[in-house]
Amino acid sequence: MAAVLVIVVIVLAIALADSEEGTTSAPSTTASAKTERAQTKEPAGERGDLTSFQLDDRSQAGVTNIWLVWTIRNSSSEKSDYSWEWEAVDTGGTRVANGSLLETDVQPGQTARGEYPTTLNSVKGIKLNITSFNRTASY
Repeated sequence: MAAVLVIVVIVLAIALADSEEGTTSAPSTTASAKTERAQTKEPAGERGDLTSFQLDDRSQAGVTNIWLVWTIRNSSSEKSDYSWEWEAVDTGGTRVANGSLLETDVQPGQTARGEYPTTLNSVKGIKLNITSFNRTASY
């Protein structure tokens, strides 16, 4: 009976550790017009390859210009493609933006940086969440 209980506990621990789905906070947050890079605890597994994901407010002269910027470091032993879903949530909990991003052909040990424009009007009080993250072998 004790052996069965140990096996069940091990299986549950592995299943919980392998789960990459679900909403998690982005690895970095933004607090001002010029991005302050405050790192949060890096998640385990393939999700940990997304080392930075934040907003960069490049607005000037009254023209709003807010970008998503990210850094991926391939910790696997294979060339990889990355795809992830994200959302931006305001202080009231309302989703104000969301989308999908893709980074392809990242070599083992290589770092890739990217950026993408948003339709956000401000970075004040905005929290980025990763709602889905996947790494696949690139051919």
